[in-house]
Amino acid sequence: MIDIKFLRENPDVVKENIKKKFQDNKLPLVDEVIELDKKARETQMEADNLRSERNKISKEIGALMAQGKKDEAMEKKALVAEGASRLAELEAAEVELQEKITKIMMTIPNIIDPSVPIGKDDSCNVEIQKYGEPVVPDFEIPYHTEIMEKFNGIDLDAARRVAGNGFYYLMGDIARLHSAVITYARDFMINRGFTYCVPPFMIRSNVVTGVMSFAEMEAMMYKIEGEDLYLIGTSEHSMIGKFIDQIIPEEQLPQTLTSYSPCFRKEKGAHGLEERGVYRIHQFEKQEMVVICKPEDSMMWYDKLWQNTVDLFRSLDIPVRTLECCSGDLADLKVKSCDVEAWSPRQKKYFEVGSCSNLGDAQARRLKIRVNGENGKYLAHTLNNTVVAPPRMLIAFLENNLQADGSVRIPEVLQPYMGGMKEIR
Repeated sequence: MIDIKFLRENPDVVKENIKKKFQDNKLPLVDEVIELDKKARETQMEADNLRSERNKISKEIGALMAQGKKDEAMEKKALVAEGASRLAELEAAEVELQEKITKIMMTIPNIIDPSVPIGKDDSCNVEIQKYGEPVVPDFEIPYHTEIMEKFNGIDLDAARRVAGNGFYYLMGDIARLHSAVITYARDFMINRGFTYCVPPFMIRSNVVTGVMSFAEMEAMMYKIEGEDLYLIGTSEHSMIGKFIDQIIPEEQLPQTLTSYSPCFRKEKGAHGLEERGVYRIHQFEKQEMVVICKPEDSMMWYDKLWQNTVDLFRSLDIPVRTLECCSGDLADLKVKSCDVEAWSPRQKKYFEVGSCSNLGDAQARRLKIRVNGENGKYLAHTLNNTVVAPPRMLIAFLENNLQADGSVRIPEVLQPYMGGMKEIR
């Protein structure tokens, strides 16, 4: 969410940004919110004047009563009563106007970074760099669930009977591999100076609306019936929410956290569920990284975050590339974002395994996360990035480490987490 003062003073900049994101239907909202803001400030001014006048008259009433001028005092009291009725109307109008302004401001997209490529959708995303040599072996690589089934490592049929589509049972060495990757990713981030955290897996609605757009909320979040609680779609939600309504001393920045959580997603919309595989599902686990920092440091941290994911995948011998997200592919709160994609030897192309985002002060503004600095208080910047998210990571891992005899090689860094196993047979 952008600053209303910035919008008021730079409406053309905001409109141009909306055009860059190909959301022209939102252009009228800029003028609408400016008009509402004008009315809100006029209403507040009139209310403040009435409050000032009320205080002044109240003092006069006290003085008149002290002088024994009761009749004059009663006339003044009638003025106060008359003003009180009008003040109540104005205060109700203030609340209504502010609610309308907030609702609109939460749908106007954040100002994107000048370096973001302009494009309508993800087909316009731009490859930045490749890491590692993509290899297509001279033997056929089966579909990922077929590889898992050969190890008796997955049971989709049982999961459908228990919970429906979008769920799975992982079994045996495949389940162990899943946990090993998560644990390795945790230690990888701890070794890079991040503090490990296991957050709440449910959050309140004020945190949900603080960390994501209404459209994302509707498409992703599961609500707990009868309670003001939602299941998290990623631990970023509760990790950023940890700082809601907080004033952080500047010397305590940056806050660098890495968190484990299960994630729950509706997966509504164009993508939908993947019934046969485990690429897009309702439930998965994830290791995340989150940074709260000073505004001038956020782009430096952005580069560090996506590099962490690249380095982790390369340590597991998985080729990856980074893809700069274009303007039309950015969620409304994001200033800049890139995807990390892993190589799929079976498909002979890359696919998304993580996403790194700089949200500027948008989440901090919604959640009132402030920093107490030398020159006063200011809003923090927030960033997040996927360290690793099985089972997508398992797809990349199994395809890139599958051997001709059907066994799966275990990279050296992961062997201690697999009880010393060098391969799965």
